[in-house]
Amino acid sequence: MEQDQQTQQVPPKKVDPAELALPESLPILPLHGFVFYPGMGFPLQVSSETSKQLIDDVLLGDRMMGLVPSRREQVADDDELGPDDLYTIGVVGYLHKLNKAPEGYYQILVSGTKKFAIDEYIDSKPYLRARVVEVPMEIVEDKKIEALLYNIRAQFQKLVSGTELPQELVATINSLTNPFYVAYLVSSQLNLKIEMEQEILEITALHDLLHQVARELNKRLETVEMSKQLQASMKKDMDERQREFFLRQQLQAIRKELGEGDEDKVEVKELQEKVAEKALTPQAREVVDKELARMERIPPSSPEYTVSRNYIDWILDLPWLDSTEDTLDLNKAEADLDQDHYGLKKIKQRIIEFLAVRKLKQDIHGPILCLVGPPGVGKTSLGQSIARTMNRKFVRIALGGVRDEAEIRGHRRTYIGALPGRVIVSLKRAGSNNPVFLLDEIDKLGSDFRGDPSSALLEVLDPEQNSTFTDHYLDIEFDLSRVMFIATANVLDTIPGPLRDRMEVVELSGYTQEEKVAIAERHLLPKQLEAHGLTADDLEISTTAIEALIASYTREAGVRNLERELAAICRGVAAEIARGHVGKNVVTPEKLYDFLGPQRFYPEIKARSWGPGLATGLAWTPVGGQILFIETSKMKGRGGLTLTGKLGEVMRESATAALTYIKSHARELGIDEDVFAEVDLHVHVPEGAIPKDGPSAGVAMVSSLVSLFLGRPVRQDVAMTGEITLRGDVLPVGGIGDKVLAALRAGIREVIVPVLNEKDVLEIPEDIRAGVIFHYPHTIQEVLAIAIEKDEAQG
Repeated sequence: MEQDQQTQQVPPKKVDPAELALPESLPILPLHGFVFYPGMGFPLQVSSETSKQLIDDVLLGDRMMGLVPSRREQVADDDELGPDDLYTIGVVGYLHKLNKAPEGYYQILVSGTKKFAIDEYIDSKPYLRARVVEVPMEIVEDKKIEALLYNIRAQFQKLVSGTELPQELVATINSLTNPFYVAYLVSSQLNLKIEMEQEILEITALHDLLHQVARELNKRLETVEMSKQLQASMKKDMDERQREFFLRQQLQAIRKELGEGDEDKVEVKELQEKVAEKALTPQAREVVDKELARMERIPPSSPEYTVSRNYIDWILDLPWLDSTEDTLDLNKAEADLDQDHYGLKKIKQRIIEFLAVRKLKQDIHGPILCLVGPPGVGKTSLGQSIARTMNRKFVRIALGGVRDEAEIRGHRRTYIGALPGRVIVSLKRAGSNNPVFLLDEIDKLGSDFRGDPSSALLEVLDPEQNSTFTDHYLDIEFDLSRVMFIATANVLDTIPGPLRDRMEVVELSGYTQEEKVAIAERHLLPKQLEAHGLTADDLEISTTAIEALIASYTREAGVRNLERELAAICRGVAAEIARGHVGKNVVTPEKLYDFLGPQRFYPEIKARSWGPGLATGLAWTPVGGQILFIETSKMKGRGGLTLTGKLGEVMRESATAALTYIKSHARELGIDEDVFAEVDLHVHVPEGAIPKDGPSAGVAMVSSLVSLFLGRPVRQDVAMTGEITLRGDVLPVGGIGDKVLAALRAGIREVIVPVLNEKDVLEIPEDIRAGVIFHYPHTIQEVLAIAIEKDEAQG
């Protein structure tokens, strides 16, 4: 190929290209993938026909051309490039030599001289030509420039010594006197992106240019240092692994010479013996046999060996076919439940029914119950009692705040530190495949980017699917159909519909005062006496004192606060005994102040100044039922309605609907229709700091407004609940049991309940219903007839 090359060169002239004057216009040669700097010279290869025509013309002219980088990365032909595809700052190139290769491309030798800026393009055929303006490179001499140049030369020398750059570059840098040329030469050796190289070319101030180059040079040095450290670290790890490998090979050879070569297999043989003795399902046995065969082929030093060992241990620790025998003596079970819990007849009856069916049919699936009720009514402790009654293991899984699906299903073994989910872990802890599983606080499950745990529970809690539950870690089907699942929740609303559909919901209402007294005397007080080192000879709390304690110091559906107050009394008595008090402490209602301080709660009804515009509603909250007072007042105005008391959207709409009903039925109610345009109304629900919402206060709001307009008070001994419609119908609401208990706690014995809620009233224990008068209205007119006191004149 060398002989075939044709060299075309004009006889050399003794000319310094840097001293040539910049012409008004220059032909533009696009550059691809790099930037040409002033002071540099190296060969370029030109293959485009357009660019070859440019070179031919330049060679016959003043040998000067504009070298401008292209913004586009890949271009098939320079003809495709337009002015918008090129940067606006370039370098004047002086053509020294041209070689025409037989393959058809040109190889030229060019040196960079001056910087220029493109003013405008004046021609595009046969190649781009632009009017240009010189960009000056003014050399400034001061101490900062000298310091920057010294730093760049020193750092560049360090870079060359640590990389494969030729050492001759250091001598070249030190010989250059033009600081611009120093900066450009260093920049060309830093492997920068074309955008950064162009940015350096476009910097005009020498101080800024040297600063930028020094910054990029330091970055390059840091990268080189990090690369060296990584290589050294990798070499060290490799050396350690090779050393460990050779040592283990030597150790095996020594053991073989001593006749001890089979010790590595002892662990596998022990596992094989355990597998042979363990009762496993066919699928589990097949999987564990394959894993054991795999372990025999893995060196004990391999991390995979430990993973396989842990996996086999988990399989062997699970109760695949191990179960406890149920106690099917119904009389004993009933006695045990009554001993542990007072009341709760509905759930007790459900457990007895399950045991009865189990006695007749052994292969029945375990029930999946969801105990819903306010805090402190015994949901969690009830699960323990059920397990003890049935002679089953008890396992509690706290689900409150769980957000990761892997907490239920486990992690796959491909993850480092993978473990099974809580279901499998709890079965291992129980040691049987038919325990009582308590899924506590199932209504407080969360979900985020890690998945939805409630969706993972769908398979666990589906009687038709849980016989083939598969944990991600085990990847083997485990039969959960014999497990008795009991979930607890305070509210049903936050439990997803598909999950709620898989459970049998059993609602637990709050306790009446009589039940609380019995629970305190039978369970709470003996427990606290033992916890504080006391006996019945040290402390006696009378029944009347417990009743006063419940009425005046606690306000709850359950008995948690009651237990706390009993604990406070026990602590006070323990302190007296420690001081030397002798004899039994008998606590009466009068002595409660000495132990607990002033009375905390007063009957709400007695605290109210009764009159027209005040009605008693009933509300349900996650912590039980409570009574709700609706206050209404009117003043001169133009028919406005103000609602206060931190009411939710639904409750505000109920108030608006109530007023609309009254306006549309004013004549039937005996109210002057003109009065609505002359007054403003204010509806307030006290305890304004507590958020309130729901439609069940609708009838109370209507009663309060009608009472105000008629000037006749609502009956003080009546509480009411129910949703209203604009046509005057009374619709059913929820939480009837808790609302009735709230009325009883407030001393109210007459309750207005929607007629469609009569079925819910029948589920309230008979001893509670016996002390309450229930009214079941169909319409608001019937409510008002019961709730509004009669006019004495009509009387």
